[in-house]
Amino acid sequence: MTGGLEGPSPEERPTPAGRRNKQGIRIDPEIEAKHDPRRTVISVLVEHEPGVLSDVSGLFSRRQFNIESLTVGPTADDDRARITLVVEEPDPGIDQIKKQLRKLLPVIAVRELEPDAMRRELALVKVNAERPDRVAAVADMYDAKTVDSSPETATIEITGARQKIEAAIETLGQFGIREIARTGTTALARGTDDTAVPPTESSATEAKQTKQFTQPADDD
Repeated sequence: MTGGLEGPSPEERPTPAGRRNKQGIRIDPEIEAKHDPRRTVISVLVEHEPGVLSDVSGLFSRRQFNIESLTVGPTADDDRARITLVVEEPDPGIDQIKKQLRKLLPVIAVRELEPDAMRRELALVKVNAERPDRVAAVADMYDAKTVDSSPETATIEITGARQKIEAAIETLGQFGIREIARTGTTALARGTDDTAVPPTESSATEAKQTKQFTQPADDD
């Protein structure tokens, strides 16, 4: 070489694999490889403070992951909130979502819920009500209730799993649907299981924190 820094030429230098998205972030080739997507629920325990929801949604936007639904609400602890995310991604993408969420400062714990977790949605469906008796009969079929009625319309409240909500909406469609409002999924693990943190992860976290407080400082 006649000048410049020593080392291989630009053509000989190794380059990271994978392409970049529109924001210039490199996409992991493993995530982009062909994998069948699956639908899952991720529960995120966060500090109850302004900007948390923006941080989470911004993460999904930057990484180009799609959120099927998102709900957020307080917990038994006033200083914490629970965000419930429904995503449909291949397994490498789901693993990446959990890893990236754990890096956010307001996030306390992240957990992917088991398939048997209790999942519920709520929907309000406003339909034409020329035959209120038939509308009431369909509502009873799905354990729904009428929360508002007029000579022209009836609004039905349905609570349950996503499949139940969709089946009820399809059946109510025979009357002519005027409006629909749906919440996202909210979910809890069954039994005494902690929804936010798996037992093994909780024990590991406690052990790590104990070690940090009890480990003597290094000698100078």
